[in-house]
Amino acid sequence: MSLRQKAARALATLCIPLVLAMPAMAEESSIWPPVLQLDHLLIQTSLYTKHFSSNPDHINHQNLVSLELHNPQRWLAGTAWFKNSFDQPSWYWYVGREFPFWQPTDEVTFRAKLTGGLLKGYEGEYRDKIPFNQNEIAPALLPSVGVQWQRFESDLILFGTAGMMVTAGFRF
Repeated sequence: MSLRQKAARALATLCIPLVLAMPAMAEESSIWPPVLQLDHLLIQTSLYTKHFSSNPDHINHQNLVSLELHNPQRWLAGTAWFKNSFDQPSWYWYVGREFPFWQPTDEVTFRAKLTGGLLKGYEGEYRDKIPFNQNEIAPALLPSVGVQWQRFESDLILFGTAGMMVTAGFRF
């Protein structure tokens, strides 16, 4: 199986929780527009990154730091600073939503998350390494699956067919 096929399979697997969460999404979708009320903050960092290709230019230490603002309806807005795959400082500004799909106890929730926004930082010779990178700013859509245990959260984020990242952080 080729690397692209493995990445496509990983993306399809990551989307299964989003499909499972659709009934809950339908119940909550009647609340529009989202309320501008802060429920909690989430501060995260990257723990592990794996690129699906073995490009010698890739780094796997992104040093990500992110801050997300969440409302009671599970909508979120955030920003993340990190070193991109080519060791360039980068930013991701985004909005998104969480979709819980399994809550085995009151303290543990498994969920999917989908964020979309703007990515800046792929410059110079690496400008064409991400699609639609006009003026060195590109749109991005990042699906993830994760777990929340009390104040701790962790996510497995898939970034297209390029790779994946594991993050961890705390709610405040």
